[in-house]
Formats: sequence, C-alpha cells, structure tokens
Amino acid sequence: MTLSINTNTAAVTAAFQLSQNNNLMQKSLTRLSSGKRIVNTADDAGGLAVSMKLNSSINQLNGLSSNIQNAQSFLSVQDGILEGSYDIVSRMSELKILTEDSSKSDADIENYNTEFASLQVQLYQISKETFNGVSLFSTTTNEGNQAIFSGGNANDNTLAVPTTFLGSAGPTVSIHKSALLSALTLDGSNTVLSYQQRSSGKSLAVSISSNVSLLSSYTTSFFTAVIENLSTLRAENGASLQRLNYSLDQTTLEKSKLEAAYGSIMDVDIATETTALAKYSILVQTAASMLAQANSSPNVALMLLG
Repeated sequence: MTLSINTNTAAVTAAFQLSQNNNLMQKSLTRLSSGKRIVNTADDAGGLAVSMKLNSSINQLNGLSSNIQNAQSFLSVQDGILEGSYDIVSRMSELKILTEDSSKSDADIENYNTEFASLQVQLYQISKETFNGVSLFSTTTNEGNQAIFSGGNANDNTLAVPTTFLGSAGPTVSIHKSALLSALTLDGSNTVLSYQQRSSGKSLAVSISSNVSLLSSYTTSFFTAVIENLSTLRAENGASLQRLNYSLDQTTLEKSKLEAAYGSIMDVDIATETTALAKYSILVQTAASMLAQANSSPNVALMLLG
C-alpha cells in the first residue's frame, strides 16, 4: 500500500460519503417535516407534473361543489317561499268558505275582504324576492305582461348549473326561476291558462298600487286550481334539488378519488421515511468517524521520518 502525505485518498472518500449521507438525511428530514414525498422537481419530475394537474382538477371540483351548493340554497329559499304562498292561498280559500256563511253580517264579510286584500298584496311582494340579487321567480313576459307557466326552458328563465369541471361545456342541471305569478293566474272559468292566453287572466297576486279583488270575485274551485299549480311548482323544485344532490354526491366522490391519487404521488410514507432517516443518521455518524480516522492516518509517515 502506497503511503502519501499530499493526497489522503481515504479521507477524500470518507468526506464524499459523509456529504452524500448528510444530504440524504437532510432530505428525509425535509420530507418528514413537510409531509411531502416530492420536495423539489429533481425528486420525481414526472410525478410532480401529474400531481400538479391532479391538484388543478381538485381545485376546480372545489369551485364546482360551491356552485352546486349555492344552487341548492337557491332552490331551498325558493321552495320556502312557495310553501309560504301555499299557506296564504289556503287561508284565502278558508276566507272564501267563511264568507258563504249566511249568518255572517256585512261587517263580517268586510273584515274577511280586508284580510283577503292584505294577503293579495303579500303574495305580490313575495313574488319579487331575490337570492343574492338574482330573482327567484320568473320575469319573462308575453302578451298581457304575465309570467309564463309550464313553458319551455327559454320561457321559464332557466339557470344552468354545471356538474363537472368542464363548466358550461359539460353536463348541467337546469333549475328554473319558478313561475309563481303565473301559477296564481287563472281565467274567468277557473282553468289554468296556457301562456298564449295569459293576457285575459285573473291573478291573486296584484300590484300594490292596483285595486285588489274581493272574495266574491272568486269561486272555491279557483283556489283549488291555484293550489294545484303551486304543488306543481314545488314538485319541479324538488326534482331539480334532487338532481343537484346527486350531482354534489358525484362531485364529492370524484374529488375524493382525485385526492387519493394526488396523495399517492405527493404524500410521504412516514414508516418508510423514518426508517430511512435512522439509516442515514447512522451512516452520517459512521462516515464522520471514518473521516476522522482517515485524517489521522498520515501520522504514520512522521513515525517513518523520525
């Protein structure tokens, strides 16, 4: 074996191994402290590229979930108002029956009409309710300036809610600004008008500035037809809400699968990495000890020179 003073090969080799092991130990520490398997692009360039696309899809699904939940809230508020409208019409129907009691005086009938007029104004007011500035009820008009009932999507003021991260280019769920005013409007023979005939219809919901109608202007079957219309609107509302529920469930499931795929690429395996950290810690200590040993080996040359 050649003995040299200028070049200590053993010390150079030990120093290199110490540096390598120390780098690996620092990488394990960084992975464990961050919880990420890929700390920088050099760790897994291909995996990082895939994870970035997955993460982008997850963020898009988060936004999609928020939009669907907002649409659910829109329909929930709409349904609450429709339910309130039903209660009002039911009370109107009750007032109509009460006025047919021959034992009631004219003053009694006037009191009933006063309440009836107040309920008409209330129906009109709630038909103007909005959700975050967006009208809850149809504002599309045709001849006679009446809202359309049971018309096509374009006529019902349809709102399209995307159900995939493709946005409006992908599948959507259609929800409607419910045609409340139109549901309250019937013709003189108490039959529901088609939207082409709406101009001559009679409506329970009147403008505040208009003269309200008296109970004598309506028949009991009129209120029955209006209640049937309201039940139809609530059924349409419920069907749309159910579709949104399924869409949200599907979005949540898809998001969970993408998060699992993202995690399998990016998340560090704690058990594996702690084992690696223990190994590199021992190797660093061993390499440091060997470097110290290698640095002392040239002292043998002094013994020979002496």
